[in-house]
Amino acid sequence: MPRHEAHTRSGADRTNLYAEITSRILAELEAGRLPWIQPWDTAASNAPLAMPKNAATGSGYSGINVLILWGAVIQRGFTCQSWLTFRQALSLGGHVRRGEHGTTIVYADRFVPDDEKRRAHEIGEDAQAISFLKRFTVFNAAQCEGLPDDITIGAPAREPGLIEPKVEALIKASGIEFRIGGDRAFYVPAHDYVMVPPPQAFFEPINWHRTALHECSHASGAPRRLNRDLSGSFGSKKYAFEELIAEISAAFCCAALGIVPTVRHADYIGSWAEVLREDNRAIVRAASQASKAADYLLAFLPNDDSLETTAPLDTHEPMEAA
Repeated sequence: MPRHEAHTRSGADRTNLYAEITSRILAELEAGRLPWIQPWDTAASNAPLAMPKNAATGSGYSGINVLILWGAVIQRGFTCQSWLTFRQALSLGGHVRRGEHGTTIVYADRFVPDDEKRRAHEIGEDAQAISFLKRFTVFNAAQCEGLPDDITIGAPAREPGLIEPKVEALIKASGIEFRIGGDRAFYVPAHDYVMVPPPQAFFEPINWHRTALHECSHASGAPRRLNRDLSGSFGSKKYAFEELIAEISAAFCCAALGIVPTVRHADYIGSWAEVLREDNRAIVRAASQASKAADYLLAFLPNDDSLETTAPLDTHEPMEAA
């Protein structure tokens, strides 16, 4: 096949893949469901609350793959969050059961074509990399037989508390100015601080954690941190996109920490759906940025031994955003 035809076909396949993923997420939003919350709110799945990981390598999945795999766990009633390829199952001494259907996830990367290298060399410029999206198939460990027992064992449930010590310690270690008080939750980019009402102000105090991590996810985008575009005004597409990042990041953090919030009122669903309809790559980009934000915050998670000496978060009188 001529090189330009292969490139055209790969580009079309990439576009189709973005469209497939976006259609799937849009269908959930239009049904009033949030794919990044549902996996630990529904009774349809017996899987433990956790981030999905590769059973063979121990590496966690990120970005849009988390949403895809969580969705598969819910839709198909899997009992664990461990995944692996057909060959990885064999390498671990097991095998995928006959008749099982895998789940398609994606791998994103960039490369520089040979033609571009030659062009750049001839005119003395830097070669421009081209992004690509590749699909491949994984199977849940529950679809396999003969795997080691520890692969399908989930993490034990966490005991709920008013404020989880790990979350309190993480926020303090992050260096983000975090104020508890008032009756609204928000992040002020101009002054780089977060304000969240106290847990007692929430109908269900466990939901304080998601709100706190949502606002800290906004703060992760500050110029001296991950440097995202936080300039969107309320009601704008930029604002909706940043809200989508923070919402998914908070869900990823909650999953990683074993915190089980209840369903959030879908107050942003309309604006998110509008963003996704206009750009079928938006959900992939948002999930990628959400993974980076969650990874940034979770990197501040201290060792259990240090939790006993961590001072509590300060509380403040009600304040209005500047």
